[in-house]
Amino acid sequence: MTSGTFNDTSTFPDPIYKETVLRPLFDGAKDHHVEGFRLIDRAHLVMLHETGILTLEQARPIAQALEAIDREVDVSSLTYTGEVEDFFFLIEKQLRARLGPDLAGRLHTARSRNDIDHTLFKLGLKHRIDPLLKRLVRLAEILASVAERESGTLIVAYTHGQPAQPTVFGHYLSAVLETLLRDIARLEAARDIVDRSPMGAAAITTSGFPIDRELMAHLLGFRRPLQNSYGCIASIDYITSTYSAIELIFLHLGRFIQDLQFWTSFEVGQVYVPNAFVQISSIMPQKRNPVPIEHMRHLSSQTVGRAQAMLTIMHNTPFTDMNDSEGESQGFGYGAFESGGRVLDLLAVLVPSLRIDADRVRQNIRRSCITVTELADSLVRLEGLSFREAHEIAAEVARSVVAVGGDIAGDGYGPFQMAFSRCAGRETRITPVQFGEIVSPENFVAVRNRFGGPAPGALAQAIAGYNLEITQIRSRLTDTETRARAAAQDLQSRFNALLGAR
Repeated sequence: MTSGTFNDTSTFPDPIYKETVLRPLFDGAKDHHVEGFRLIDRAHLVMLHETGILTLEQARPIAQALEAIDREVDVSSLTYTGEVEDFFFLIEKQLRARLGPDLAGRLHTARSRNDIDHTLFKLGLKHRIDPLLKRLVRLAEILASVAERESGTLIVAYTHGQPAQPTVFGHYLSAVLETLLRDIARLEAARDIVDRSPMGAAAITTSGFPIDRELMAHLLGFRRPLQNSYGCIASIDYITSTYSAIELIFLHLGRFIQDLQFWTSFEVGQVYVPNAFVQISSIMPQKRNPVPIEHMRHLSSQTVGRAQAMLTIMHNTPFTDMNDSEGESQGFGYGAFESGGRVLDLLAVLVPSLRIDADRVRQNIRRSCITVTELADSLVRLEGLSFREAHEIAAEVARSVVAVGGDIAGDGYGPFQMAFSRCAGRETRITPVQFGEIVSPENFVAVRNRFGGPAPGALAQAIAGYNLEITQIRSRLTDTETRARAAAQDLQSRFNALLGAR
C-alpha cells in the first residue's frame, strides 16, 4: 500500500452496513417521520418562494411534484434497497425523476440534513408530548375529583412501613396530585424547549440566502426559532429535558402505585380493588390478586428505564451534530411514551374505582394507637406540660394499650392517669369522656385545620387550588392546539397558492 493511493473498488453501501444501519434508519423514518418530512418540504418551499429565493415558475412545479409524490408513493410498502442513502434522498430521487436534476435540486437551497433532522425529531417529540400531557391532565382531574369524594374517608398513613398517624384518603391523594402537577410543569417546560425550530440553521451557520426563520417556525407550528444556529444542530437539551421529565413522572407515580400494592395486601387491607381489576389464582381459589397494580408498577419502571437510557445515550457525546442523538435513538425513546401512556390510562380508570375498607382502617387504628400523638399535643394545650413531658406520658399509654391488645379510647384512660400522675406530680384534669374524644381519629384530623392539613376546611381549600391549576394547564394546552391548527391551515393555504389551487 502506498501513501495517498488506494485501489478501492468497493461501492456504497457495504451489505452489512446496509442491513445493520441504513435499513433500520430507513424503516424508522418510514414509521415515524414521513409526515414531518412532508411538512418541512412544503414549508421550506413556501419560504423560499416568499423570500424571493425561488420564483413562482420554479416553486410551482416543485409544489406539484411534492403533491404527486404524496399521492403516488405508498411509503408503507417501501422496502430499503440501498439505491439511496436514506429517506431524504428517496424524496429527492422522486423529485429528480419528475423535474430533472436542476429544478429538483433547488428545493434544498439554504437547508441541510442537519437542521432537517433536528426539526423532524422535535416534531416527533411534540406529537408525543402533547397526548402524554393530555393523559396527565386527565389523571390530575381524576385525582382531584376522587380526593374531594374521599375528603372525609379515614385511612392509616404509614412512615417507614409502619402505621404512623390517621389522615383521610383525600389528603393522601392530594399529595400525589401535588407531585403530579409539578411533574406536569416540568414536562411543559421541556415542551417549550422542544417548541423552538432549528430550520434555517442549515449545516451549522445558517445561510447566505435571505431566509426567513420566523416564517419557517410559524409554518411548522413552532412557537419560535431556536436562535443560535450552532445550538440548533448541537444542543440536545430538548431530548434530555423531555426524558428527564418523563423519568421523574413515572418514578413518582411508581411510588404511589407501590403504596396501592402495599395497602391492598391481606395484612393491611385498607384499599379494596373491585372485581373488574382482580384476577383469581389458577390453583388457589381464595385469592384476589389485584394484578393491574403490578402491571402499572413494572410499566412505570420500564418507562423510567427507557427515559434514563436516553439520558445515558446522550452522555459524553460531543457538542455538535452527531448520530448518537438521531434516528435510532429517537425511535428507542418513543417506547417511553408508549409504556407510560399505558400506565396513565390504567391509573385513570383504577383510581376512581378504589374504595377504602372503613372497618379494616378502624381495626388498624385501634391496634396501632396512632392517635396518641394528639394526646401529647392536647396535654401541652390543656395541661400546660412541655411537649417532651407530654410525649413521655403518651408513649407510656401506647405501650400499655398495645401490651394488652386493647383500644386506646377504651383501655387507655387508666394507664394515662397513672402515667400523668407519675410524670406531672399531680392528677389530670382531663375526664374519661374528654380522653376518648382527644384520641379519636376524627378529632385527630379535625384539629389539623392548617394550611396543607387533612381537616375539611384546609383540604377543601387545597383541592380548589389544584382545580384552578388544572384549569390553567387545560387552557394552555388548548392554546397550543389552536396555534398548531392555525399554522397547519396557513401552511396548506400558502402551499395551495403555489400549486395554483383555487
